[in-house]
This record gives sequence, structure tokens and C-alpha cells, in this order.
Amino acid sequence: MAPAISKPLPAALESTDSLTPLVATTDGRFSLENGGVAAIHTTADRKVEFVTFETHTLACVRSAMGYPAYYPVHPVEIRHPIKAVLMDLDGTSVRSEEFWMWIIEMTTADLLQDSSFRLCDEDLPFVSGHSVSEHLQYCIAKYAPHATVEEARKHYFRHTRREMRAILDGNGRAGAFTPSPGLKEFLLELKSRGIKIGLVTSGLYEKAWPEIVSAFTTLGMGDPVSFYDAAVTAGTALRKGSAGTMGELCIKPHPWLYAETARVGLGIPFEERHHVVGIEDSGAGVVSVRLAGFAPLGIGGGNIAQSGTRSLCAGYGESFDEILTFIG
Repeated sequence: MAPAISKPLPAALESTDSLTPLVATTDGRFSLENGGVAAIHTTADRKVEFVTFETHTLACVRSAMGYPAYYPVHPVEIRHPIKAVLMDLDGTSVRSEEFWMWIIEMTTADLLQDSSFRLCDEDLPFVSGHSVSEHLQYCIAKYAPHATVEEARKHYFRHTRREMRAILDGNGRAGAFTPSPGLKEFLLELKSRGIKIGLVTSGLYEKAWPEIVSAFTTLGMGDPVSFYDAAVTAGTALRKGSAGTMGELCIKPHPWLYAETARVGLGIPFEERHHVVGIEDSGAGVVSVRLAGFAPLGIGGGNIAQSGTRSLCAGYGESFDEILTFIG
């Protein structure tokens, strides 16, 4: 058991109630025996480790792909009026997590040459909210250590292209992309208040955009390009024979998608970040919002509880109506 914390936590990490204490970071860079380290915590999924000093906190985003990174953890708060709401796609705006986990499940089954393979409940925090390659690397490490990420990605995108074509043709998996309850009313309410809306997803463009187009068609809301003030995806897939854009190594829980949507897409400088909130249903997304310097609002239905990131949220609600109470 880790020693008790004798010093008060700095403002940058207001609560650690849902985090797990550690005696040292996984990379060995920091420990409670080092001078100046007051506490070390990790999320339940072990994806992010927080190193608390007397004056500041650092977050280490670990990487299944071998590229970890340390970030400063900035104090966050909600200041009114809210100028912008940044919203996640999968699980928050559109219920599609089960579909993408099904694709991952089929991919792993291919690697094992076992069509009966199924993911289990303990896998869920590791196969949602992160990048495709992170999800696949997790499954390889646990179930198919003989395989490579490159091999897995070939199976993954083969299944993805087939299923997306089927959905666009009208005969795909039923209920693959369903608008979250209350989404239309929530978005229109934000618009009526003059609040800018940014869509932020870790999904690659070829995966993500058909989802939101499908949801807007279902809701009769027209073209999402015209509706959203900014939208950022993880780019296009890098594969042999075509050019890809950056996305697999720097997406959630890294801060860059949220930072880019707010600063570049919406023109909101870092100094005004307390007037911006981010809505997320996943632990990776909550950390991403937080590391970008914005106040995360958690919404039910995802893996926030399982990932141990509840205490990193500035607010939490089970519905968009509850989320509105924080926006004011």
C-alpha cells in the first residue's frame, strides 16, 4: 500500500478519489522516495499516471505503441458564460461503441483463427476511447501474442470497409449508429444560446464521418458540416499504397484533438479555456479534455467509472438535460 499523502494536493489535481495510488511511475522516472514527489496516482485502466509535486502535477500518458508522453496538468474550472462546448462522437453523440468493439472482436478472432472468440467485460476500458492501434495492441498482448499490429490492422479495415459499405447500402448491422437520447434537443439548445459547438473524435475519418452523417439524417438535422462550428477526427488511415495523416499515436487521452478543435477550429485562445467545456463518456476522453486545459463533463453510458476517471470530471450527468445544468 502506498504511503499516506502528507502534503495537500495542488490545485491542478483537485481530487484523486477515483484514482489508484502508486509508489512509483511505471517507467521508473518518479517515485515517492524522490525529493519533491508528494503523490503518484494512476487511472484504473493504467493508461495515465499522475505525478504530484508541491507546486504542480504532471501526467504521463502511457503508450501501447511505445511512445509515452508527459504533460502538465492545468487547473480547470467552469466560468460563465460558456463560449464553446466540445463533444465526443462515439458513445456521447452517437451510440456506436458496441459496433466498433464487434469489429475488434472479429479482428481478434481472425488473428486466432477462432470464429467463436468473444471479448470479456474486463476488456471494455481498453477497446474503446483510444486509437485503433492501441485497441488492437491490447488484444494482441492479451490474446494473440504471435500477431502484429500491422497484421491486425489489415483485418480490422477489411471488416470496417465491408460493414460501412453495407450500412450505406441499407443492409448493414442493425442499430450500428444510433443518435444518443436527447442529442437533437441539446445541440439546438446550445445553438439558441449562441454557444459554439465542436465535434471531437479519436475515430479515423472513414469511420467517424458516416456515423455523424447517419445520426443527422435520422434526426432530420441536415448537413453536419454546416451545423458544427468545427469538427476534428483522427485523420485518415495510414496503409500501404496511400498516404495517411497523424492520428494513431497522438489521440485521446493525449490533449491534441481537443486543443486543436478549440484553438484552431473555434479560435478560442488558451487564456479563455475556462469558458470551454468538453463532454465525454470515456476515461480516455475525460483525460484528453483535462490535459487540454478544459473542464470535462462526464456523461453516463461509457467507461468513466470502470476507467477510474470520475474524479477528474468537473461535473457528471446521466443525460444531456443534466449536462445543461453545468453549462448554465
